[in-house]
Parts: sequence; structure tokens; C-alpha cells
Amino acid sequence: MNVRDEHTWSLWMDVSVAEAPVLSSTVGVDVAVVGSGIAGLSVAYELACHGRSVAVIDRGRIGSGMTARTTAHLATALDDGYDAFVRVRGPDCARRYYQSVAAAIDRVEAIQGAEHIDCGFKRVDGYWVLASETSASELDSELDCCRKLQIPVENCIERTPFHDSGQTRSLRFPRQARLHPTKYLAGLASALQRRGAQLYADTCVESIQQRQGSMVVTTASGYEVHAADVVVATNSPVNVQVAIHTKQAPYRTYALAAKIAAGAVEDALYWDTLDPYHYVRLHPLSADEDIVIIGGEDHKSGEANDGAQRLDALERWARERLPDLREVTHRWSGQVLEPVDFAGFIGRSPEEHVFVVSGDSGQGITNGLVAGMLIADLITSGASAWEDVYAPSRKIQRNIGEFISENITPIKNFAEYLTASEIASAEQLRPGEGRLFRSGLKKIAACRDRSGHLHLHSASCTHLGCVVHWNSLEQCWDCPCHGSQFAPDGTALNGPAVSPLGEAEKPANLEAAE
Repeated sequence: MNVRDEHTWSLWMDVSVAEAPVLSSTVGVDVAVVGSGIAGLSVAYELACHGRSVAVIDRGRIGSGMTARTTAHLATALDDGYDAFVRVRGPDCARRYYQSVAAAIDRVEAIQGAEHIDCGFKRVDGYWVLASETSASELDSELDCCRKLQIPVENCIERTPFHDSGQTRSLRFPRQARLHPTKYLAGLASALQRRGAQLYADTCVESIQQRQGSMVVTTASGYEVHAADVVVATNSPVNVQVAIHTKQAPYRTYALAAKIAAGAVEDALYWDTLDPYHYVRLHPLSADEDIVIIGGEDHKSGEANDGAQRLDALERWARERLPDLREVTHRWSGQVLEPVDFAGFIGRSPEEHVFVVSGDSGQGITNGLVAGMLIADLITSGASAWEDVYAPSRKIQRNIGEFISENITPIKNFAEYLTASEIASAEQLRPGEGRLFRSGLKKIAACRDRSGHLHLHSASCTHLGCVVHWNSLEQCWDCPCHGSQFAPDGTALNGPAVSPLGEAEKPANLEAAE
């Protein structure tokens, strides 16, 4: 997604990752990578290091998608907890998941050193902090589970600024890390270009198909990339209609950055035991000041339109704990895809010679680094020690309740075609507002952009037809079912949708009013 496509601006977006042309001819390479975030560029880098020729294609600017909207925690700790993971997927799978994320952090440490990438990488501790609303048994269960799996963790009774009054306990996970994500991507992009990789921006992929023994990636302009293999690293896969989307759900999360005196808070990762949880890290700013980054207030995508209020709530939560917090410099949101059985979907797609990366579960930077190693191994040697941990084709054999719960969303959503209009007429909309209204048998998505121009489109997501909902914070239409996003003018911004929202005729009563 282009940084211009959403209204808010993250701390990381001040850094341009790479200048790249639009694809203007048909090219041939060993591997085509669709998506230029942490997953796409990591896969491309690992393949280039194996001597493969690579083309990276993005519908927006290079590195301007959800990686630029993360808070960039690098963690071996699992945000859903290893105790839950073991109950659903078993101890062997949990152990190999840990090995993969530990290897991913080691790998980014090695790459940033070898390529001389100035991205602020630093090893720090991570603290899972007990909140007063939750039971200490959560920490007990996780501590016991991690010890059985031989995952490094310590019981800690030292108070942090993010403990509630009267609480002091947390679990400390050593050797976690943090970095500046777009500076790291800029370093990867530069390293790729030195190795002869081709980067193409503002180039929308419309289809991926096999033709005469070669994979062909066709773009909206009609130009093609021919390759032996294709990697789809678009956050939500644009190449599959159903197979993966029923096993994950889109959630919107919020973050803000604020200044604080240098050294006022220990440089570490923090997250609490609430659900949804808060998560915090530092970013060095100067000799005198640090930046505190606070995230949380998650909700299912498209099921709330109160982003500004959620950011206000995050700021209140932070100032209660950090009374010396200074001005807020950035406020933004992003979208994560939650897999129902706790690990992402990284590996072989149902189509031959196609690989996917999705299901970041709020740990997108770490998972993107795992994807770089895992998919490079699958393409170059045909196997990976972690293949079945992340296999996109895996069946959901346990946690069926979660699977059913998340898949009720499309059923509820389709019922909206029968509901009444949110507004009587689009003429009632003010700049920056969007609403649904009925025109005969059709649901219309109507919005006025910030400049006051009225846009009328079909309210049906072009992926599978769910009704889109307006996101006033980001000034876009969100699909609650599978996470597609559309600009006010209907342009598809985020997969799995590729095509724009359909045009809608202007109702006669609106023409008369105007």
C-alpha cells in the first residue's frame, strides 16, 4: 500500500525506502516477488544471495505498506503465548516455531552487520507484564510451558512503568530486539540493487498464472514478469480466493509515538496480559530524548469506526504510566492478519511454483524474516525444517471454536445487503465522511473526500462481495471479511482485492439536490 493511501503517518514513513520505476516492459527472471515489505524484500534478498535473479513488484512505493505501519518488535515471545500454542499444535511444533523466530532475529542481526545497514538494531529484553484485570495464572502457565520447551524466560518481580498499581510481576524474555523498519528495508533494497535485482513501484499485479511452463505475472498496464517461481508477499494474498482467508482474520491496530527524556524508560519491549493487549518499545531520538512507541486498542477490521478515540485512549493509558511523557509526534494505525492456530502462513500456495506469506499475527517483522529464510530454502533446496509449522495448506484440527467464530463475520456481513440505509442520501455527507445507503436493490458506498468531492461506488468488495465499511481515521473503505481496503475513488489499496470498487450511478434525487 502506498503511504499516500491512508490518512495517518507513522514514525517510520519519514524514511524513503527506495526509488524505483514503474514496470514498462515485459521482463524475465528466476523469481518474481509481489510485495516489497519486510517479507518480500527479505525473500528477495535471501534468493539473490543464492544467485537467483529477482524482480520485486509493488502496487505502491517500495516499502510503503504495512511494514511502515508496524512498531517493529523482534520477538521470540509469542503474542498468543506458547501455552496456547502447545494446546493447539503440540510441543514439537511450538519448539520449532521458537527455533524459527530465534533464527530470524539472529539473521537480521547478521544482515544489518554484513550490509552495514544503519537501522538502530539492538538486542533488548522483553517483558510480559501482568495487568491487574488478569490472573497471575497466565504467567504461571506460560513460564511452566516455556521451561518445558527450553525457551529462555525468567520470572521477574521488578516493577516496570507499565505495571498497574500494586502489580510487580512479569516474565522476562532475553535477547529480543528492535530496529527502525524502513531504514532496514532501505538497506535491503540497496543490497538487492547491488546484486542486480529489479525493483518496480506503482505497478499493480492483476493475475498470476502458469503459461507454457513458465509463471506469468500480469500487471494492470499489460506488461508481464516471466519467472520460474512467484512469491506473493502482499500481507493478505492476492492470488487465492478462499484457501487461506478462511484461516485468518483481519484486525486493525493503533499506535502513537511520543517524546520522553533519554533514559527515563529502560530500553526494552513491553506488552501486557490484557486482550487486546498494549505493547510498548523505545526508539532513540537524540542524546537528550527518546521516542516511546505505544500500540494497542485492536478490533476486527471494519467493525468499528472510532480510530481517533482509540488513539486518545492509548495516549491516556501511556500518560497514566509515564507522567513525564512529552508531545505526541505521530499517530497511525495498521492492519494485522490473525491466524486461528497462532502461526503465520508461509510456504507453498495451492498453485504450483507459487509461494505465499501471510498471517503475521502482530509479529510481522519477525515473521517476514522467517519467510525470507523459509521460502528461499523451499525454492533453492525444496525443503525447510520449519515447513510444516507454517504450511499454508495445513488443516485447522484444533481451536475449531476460534475458526468458526472468525468465519461468522462473512455470514453477518452478507446480511447487511438486506438492512436499511445508514443515511437517506449522500448529499448529507460532510468532507471526510463515508456512509452506506440503498439505491433500489443496491448498496452504495458514498463518501466525500477531504476536499469535498463526492464518490459513489458499489459497496461490494471485489474479492468475494462482502459489504465494505468506512474508516474515517484512514479515509478508506475496509472490508471486514478478509481485509481488503479501497481509496475514496474506489482504487484497491490492500489485498486480497485487486480490482477497484464498481462504479455506482448517481441517484436521480441526488442530481436534483445538487
